[in-house]
Amino acid sequence: MSKRDYYEVLGVSKSSTDAEMKKAYKRKAMKYHPDRNPGKDGEEKFKEAKEAYEVLSSEEKRAAYDRFGHEGVKGAGGFGGGAGGSGNFSDIFGDVFGDIFGGGGAGGGGHQRQAKGSDLRYNLELNLEQAVSGTTVKIKIPTYVNCDSCSGSGAKKGTHPVSCSTCGGAGQVRMQQGFFSIQQTCPACHGQGKMIKDPCPTCSGQGRTKKVKTLSVKVPAGVDTGDRIRLSGEGEAGGPGAVSGDLYVQIHVKEHEIFHREAENLYCEVPIAFHLAALGGDLEVPTLNGRVKLSIPSETQTGRMFRLRGKGVKPMRGGGAGDLMCKVVVETPVKLSKEQKSLIEQLSKSLQGTSKHSPQATNWFDGVKRFFDGMS
Repeated sequence: MSKRDYYEVLGVSKSSTDAEMKKAYKRKAMKYHPDRNPGKDGEEKFKEAKEAYEVLSSEEKRAAYDRFGHEGVKGAGGFGGGAGGSGNFSDIFGDVFGDIFGGGGAGGGGHQRQAKGSDLRYNLELNLEQAVSGTTVKIKIPTYVNCDSCSGSGAKKGTHPVSCSTCGGAGQVRMQQGFFSIQQTCPACHGQGKMIKDPCPTCSGQGRTKKVKTLSVKVPAGVDTGDRIRLSGEGEAGGPGAVSGDLYVQIHVKEHEIFHREAENLYCEVPIAFHLAALGGDLEVPTLNGRVKLSIPSETQTGRMFRLRGKGVKPMRGGGAGDLMCKVVVETPVKLSKEQKSLIEQLSKSLQGTSKHSPQATNWFDGVKRFFDGMS
């Protein structure tokens, strides 16, 4: 019986790249593998695809096949093929083997590593002063820790885990699947290679117990909401022989009654009296490091922003401190006496008749007048 064209077998063209050839062979091998497609027909097609790929994956054999056909590579196909294609076949077969059986290839070995303990998260709330200057806080974490009685081994004190009798300590066993030898995780020891004959009575062989840990967390200066601190190994303990997870401390900074923070800058509103805004003068404003003097020039309008350089927050990741931005709000006098009202009325009369004392109001009313005139 004449052999089919190798390119036809894999479903590729003569101009296909090595990567395309490998991908096509992988599809065929997975489709016709005897364990997925039992029966003589599936086995024959699997061998046919394997033979085709073994020839076409070798640059030398592929060139001979393209020139002379099957006669040019006679004896190269099948399981007794030459060295040129066998290396490539081994590579692709490892990929296919993993896809079919979920393993790591036919040649793997060694113990399966015990799963790392779970990571934990703790939400830490700070006030603005603590976040800006840094602090050290104690927190309590309910978690699993390594058992004190067995030191995390899971074995009764004075005993030790023994080599698994099923896999001989290898952590994996071999099973025959058709004409393949398949290596799988040992079902008895779950890949650990060891068994606990006398479990620790304190932890029942788990190697860990529940406990509330008290930890001291050093919070660096300049942290902000959304930052997190990683404490390596302070999460949940894993099983016997496993490393512990990590603890992530999530920072949340509470709202401050005076300051509002944006990155490295602080913002605050400063109410000032009517006469101070009109005549100017000095007043004290708060900062996170104490009080400072702020000079208000005469004729200051409400909403004006004053910058106090270096009075903000020093970033956690380096750089100079930000600024404190003070927005002044002119406060209208309330609860006036008759005498005070009379004085304001006198001031009002003296200001009437000219627009130079209220330029903003004059401009606004002029704009309103133009708006209505345009509507008529």
